[in-house]
Amino acid sequence: QVQLVESGGGLVQAGGSLRLSCAASGRTFRNNAMGWFRQAPGKEREFVAAITWNGENTYNTDSVKGRFTISRDDAKNTMYMQMNSLKPEDTAVYYCAARMYTSLRKGHYDYNYWGQGTQVTVSS
Repeated sequence: QVQLVESGGGLVQAGGSLRLSCAASGRTFRNNAMGWFRQAPGKEREFVAAITWNGENTYNTDSVKGRFTISRDDAKNTMYMQMNSLKPEDTAVYYCAARMYTSLRKGHYDYNYWGQGTQVTVSS
């Protein structure tokens, strides 16, 4: 059974940092692009960042550029997102996802596997 499990969420003050992890099991995703999405209460799920299968290319949504960094360690079958300079508007449930293909995409419909989510709360 394929599983993606997020961890690393929590409560942090504005300006603080968190590192999210997404551990995959059941299969390797070394040949697959992966991404992070988030969903705040009452809002639609939105794209945050994505990374190609080999980690050579990444893309962040404008609101997190310069603050969030996506990376992956295929030896550990794990993807990460370092989040710095957090803002209250970053508060959301963060989901990791994996595609069946190597190229990165921003649409949630482009992803085939999803984790259960981890809560990130940023207080002002």
